[in-house]
Amino acid sequence: MAMEHKRDSQTLKALLGVRELVLGGVMAPGERLSEVGLSQTLGVSRTPLRAALSRLEQEGLLEPIPSGGYAVRSFTTADVFDSIELRGVMEGTALRMAAERGVTPVRLNQLRLLIEEIDKTFAPRSQDMDFDRYVELNGEFHTLLTLLPGSETMRREIERVTQLPFASPSAFLEKQEDVPAFRRSLVTAQLQHKDMLNALEMREGSRAEALGREHARLARRNLEFVMRQDRSLIPKVPGLVLVAD
Repeated sequence: MAMEHKRDSQTLKALLGVRELVLGGVMAPGERLSEVGLSQTLGVSRTPLRAALSRLEQEGLLEPIPSGGYAVRSFTTADVFDSIELRGVMEGTALRMAAERGVTPVRLNQLRLLIEEIDKTFAPRSQDMDFDRYVELNGEFHTLLTLLPGSETMRREIERVTQLPFASPSAFLEKQEDVPAFRRSLVTAQLQHKDMLNALEMREGSRAEALGREHARLARRNLEFVMRQDRSLIPKVPGLVLVAD
């Protein structure tokens, strides 16, 4: 049992390490990954590293090459839009199911308290906002959202979708505290959080679903801002160096 736990721990270490290297632009699109080099860099053995590389292929960050091994994938803007749209569809469906089935008072209260905590991250002056805390709580909000329908199948599938490149709810927020346009989008996002809670309380399935889909589109608008208005931000947003127009 201890050996199995250690192996799982090493695989997770490799998974997180390779993902960070790829999304951080350390490896260029199309570049073949060296198992020996990665093993040495990350301090893991080849077996858990191979398991991690296989997982990252499933997530879409890597692609197999005919001669064996993996290379870093490149993405189009349309690929990113599709990932974001798919997350919106899944989260919207989860919200509809939750509203129609009814959410327990305990879960509703958890959601309400999270939203109240997110409110506290905002300040009268936007530059004083507790941005890191917002990103953390936003992640908790979306994790809780996956539990609302009471469906393990839905929870698992949303988790899988959010692991697609750029589909995470915080994909365009991390390390972007100095971008005014991103900060402004958070105000809209928080209003949508509150509307989702209201739709769940009122058991309005169609409205909850529409809000879930619209909420994901905020990430799309942030991407459009970077790609079309301020390309200087591309190196700062994890993963965007892999995206070609």
